[in-house]
Parts: sequence; C-alpha cells; structure tokens
Amino acid sequence: MEKMELRIEDLHASIDGEEILKGINLKIKIGKVHALMGPNGSGKSTLANVLMGNPKYEVTSGKIFLDGEDITELSADERAKKGLFLSFQYPSEITGVTMSNFLRTAYNSVKKTNVNVLDFHRRLKDKMKELDMDPGFSKRYINEGFSGGEKKRAEILQMSVLEPKYAILDETDSGLDVNSIKIVGDNITRMKTPESGILIITHYYRILNYITPDKVHVMMDGKIVDEGGKELAEDIENNGFNKYMQKMEAA
Repeated sequence: MEKMELRIEDLHASIDGEEILKGINLKIKIGKVHALMGPNGSGKSTLANVLMGNPKYEVTSGKIFLDGEDITELSADERAKKGLFLSFQYPSEITGVTMSNFLRTAYNSVKKTNVNVLDFHRRLKDKMKELDMDPGFSKRYINEGFSGGEKKRAEILQMSVLEPKYAILDETDSGLDVNSIKIVGDNITRMKTPESGILIITHYYRILNYITPDKVHVMMDGKIVDEGGKELAEDIENNGFNKYMQKMEAA
C-alpha cells in the first residue's frame, strides 16, 4: 500500500531558462503540518507554483507524487481534482465573478458534484462565520478592492470550502496584522485533520505562534538545507538565516 503523502523527488525546475529549484526532496505527510522557511529569493514560491502545475515553470528533472501517483505531467486543474490546493501569495482580481459563484463552481468541479445554490450558501455562510468574515463578502467580486488581509482570508476561505487533501499556503501571513494572523492561524489549525496535509511557506515565525508544525524545513538557493522541529523555526526567528548564508558563501 502506498504511503499517504505528497512526495517530491530530486525536483529541478526553471523559468525563462534560469534554474530555480536545484534538487528538492520533500515529503508532506497526511495528517501533518509542515513549515517551509527561507529568505526571499530562495525558491519557496517557485516550489509552490511547480507543485500546483503552473505552466510558466518547466520541470527539467525529478518527480512529484501524490499518494503514490506520479502527477508531474498533470495540469493544475487535474491536480486540484486529486486534492491539491495552493493559496497564492499574490491572489489575482477577477472582475464580474462573485466569491460565492466562484467557490460554488470550484467546489462542484473539484468534488465532482452539483450542490444546489441554497445548500452551498448555507455551507459558505458557516465557513465565513468561522473566519469572522462579513456575510456580504460573498457577493463581492474576487479580490476586487480587497485589502491585503481580505485577500488572504479569501484564500483561507477557499481552502476551508474545498477541503483539499494537501494544501500549500504560500506566505499566507504576508501583509496581515496580528489579529488577522491569529484568525488565519487558528482556522488553519482547525482545518488540520488526519486526512489532510498542510505545507506552510513563510519567512516569518509569527504565524507559527498559532500553528504548531510537525516538521520545519529550511530552503536556500533552491535546495532544502536543514530540517527539524518547531525549535528550528524559533532559532531562525532569533538568529535569522545567517548560518546558512555563511555556509553557502564558504562553499
């Protein structure tokens, strides 16, 4: 029986001919929360995009497996239907499409169902209440005129509604005030179940005050250079990434 995990093996990827990922090996286990930390430019967001199948990035070698199935060549929508979800660092605005209509369409597509409007609105209302969101939010166009915090809550709302098997959260804490970070963090913790795996990508410790990761990974220059428990994140909070940068310079 295959292990229930999102597994990345010796992954190399580039954009516009420039290699960004230089041999990533990583396992996101079901039922666990993993944190991926690293300074700006280390390749964290590239990894998130490659995992989700963004066609702008080219996988030059290596494999991505979801519960034992090779998904390296699958499109983004095919990966989503298999249970993969990405919360974007910079979500796009979509004028003319309300949050409610978008989420119902996405839910029906990913879950391969056709939930009726009333049932879905009741579900959406409950999820928004958990996130302390105004019910009127569902009638707004996707990310149009949203503050940074509203965009991030909208991403977490999508995750909550779609209930993916593996969720990749790309710097969800970026641009949030303390109260918003707590709300987002508490809801991510609530969404952790024995049937889901979560990868939180960040270069700050602050969101980890509200989410206890089972494992922390450090990324530098397109590679995973260290792993450990929450104490590793605490060390980075106190001392930064200096020791990793010094090792790179020495090499």
